[in-house]
Amino acid sequence: MVEYLSKFNLILLGIMASMAAGLATGVGAIPIFFTKKISKKLLDLLLGAAAGIMLAATSFSLIIPAIEKGGGGIRGATITLIGILCGGIFLDVIDKFFPDTNLLKNAVNGNGQNGHNGSEILPALINPRLRKVWLFVFAITVHNFPEGLAVGVGFGDGDIINGLSIAIGIGLQNLPEGLAVALPLLREHYTKRKAFLIALCSGLVEPIGGLLGIALVQISRPLLPFALAFAAGAMLFVISHEIIPETQNQQGHSKLATHALLIGFVVMMFLDNTLG
Repeated sequence: MVEYLSKFNLILLGIMASMAAGLATGVGAIPIFFTKKISKKLLDLLLGAAAGIMLAATSFSLIIPAIEKGGGGIRGATITLIGILCGGIFLDVIDKFFPDTNLLKNAVNGNGQNGHNGSEILPALINPRLRKVWLFVFAITVHNFPEGLAVGVGFGDGDIINGLSIAIGIGLQNLPEGLAVALPLLREHYTKRKAFLIALCSGLVEPIGGLLGIALVQISRPLLPFALAFAAGAMLFVISHEIIPETQNQQGHSKLATHALLIGFVVMMFLDNTLG
């Protein structure tokens, strides 16, 4: 398969892989056409597995290659350390523009617990709960950019297997994310079609990140170790700040989500090293 794919333009492959990973967000939203009632237990299970998958992809497809391509030893570890911290700080700065929406819990609980049933409006005639939903959707869209960047960087030095591995991991992680975007929109009386399309579009920013990542590395290959580590830091921030906390709740699902994380990690570890 690698020999066949190597015949294609590397930039095209990176864009297609990041596009496929982004489209997985739409695939994850498909269950809304069959039911609005998705249990928090199932969401926690899916998110736990997604966290494990992303941790493995970050470790084996980003951090380890960053150390190796940075020259190994102290030099490679130092470049990777700086890159990870920069990636995490970058996402932290972006995250400050968005509130802690906790939309996964709200998506399952239905019409909230404030007793207003969405009837209150801001002076600007904006439903505050609907505004919160859209802030969440926008936050997910922004956070998808470094995921696409990670895929593009993975393809950056011509390592097709590494790029595919990252794309698979991010695509699997995007499945529950798509559901998490669509459910709150359904709660706010959006049609299933509109909720699906919005969830789908939230993932389509990834090809932009993919194109940028692969272009940067193609222009300056010495940037590859730092770029890999930067993408890893951004991914670690998303995993730790967005995904894992959602699964550690007071509803008794945290241990189940932890088991799912372990399974997701070892499955992705096996696929990553087998593909490689």
